[in-house]
Amino acid sequence: MALDAKRYRFTRDDYHQMARAGILKPDVRVELIDGEIVEMNPIGRRHRGTVDRLTAIFAPRVGTRAIVRIQSSIALGDHGEPEPDLVLLRYRADFYVESDEAPEDILLVIEVAETSERYDRRTKAPLYARFGIPELWIVDLNRRRITRYLDPTADGYQSTRIYRRGETLSPLAFPNLMVPVVDILG
Repeated sequence: MALDAKRYRFTRDDYHQMARAGILKPDVRVELIDGEIVEMNPIGRRHRGTVDRLTAIFAPRVGTRAIVRIQSSIALGDHGEPEPDLVLLRYRADFYVESDEAPEDILLVIEVAETSERYDRRTKAPLYARFGIPELWIVDLNRRRITRYLDPTADGYQSTRIYRRGETLSPLAFPNLMVPVVDILG
C-alpha cells in the first residue's frame, strides 16, 4: 500500500524562529512561499541595476504618498513572506513598524526577472493574485519587456499586457506617474 508523503507547511512564525535560531543563515537568500522555504537566485548586475533604476524612478515621485520597499519581505497570510524587488505600500506614519502590512496595503509589486521569469510568472503571480494584490509588474530582462498583471482573483490575474520600449505605463495607484519602459530597462 502506497502512502502519500505529508508535507509540513511552515508558518511565518516558524520561518522567523528558524532565522533567529540560525537555521536559516543570513547570507542565504530565501523566501516563504505557501509554507515552503524557497532559495532565491543570486542577484546579478543587470538585476541589481534595474532595481536601482526602479528605486530612482519611484522613490522621489511618490514621496510621502506611498512607501517604497526595496528587496524586502511582505506578509501574505500565515504561510507567505515573499521578497519582491520593489513594493509600493500605502503610506503609514509608523512605516509598518507596529504591525505588518495587510494585502490591502500593497499597491504594486514589481519582480525583476533575469533568471526567475518562469518562477515569478507561475508561482509568485498566482500567490499575489490570490491575496488580492491589485497590480504586479514582471520586468523580464532577457526579453526586454514588462508584463503588467491586473484584476486579481483566487485563480490568478484576469488581465495581462506586455509593454516594450517606446511604451509607457502607470501604476493604478498613481495614474499620473508615467513610467517609460526604457527608463526601467535602460
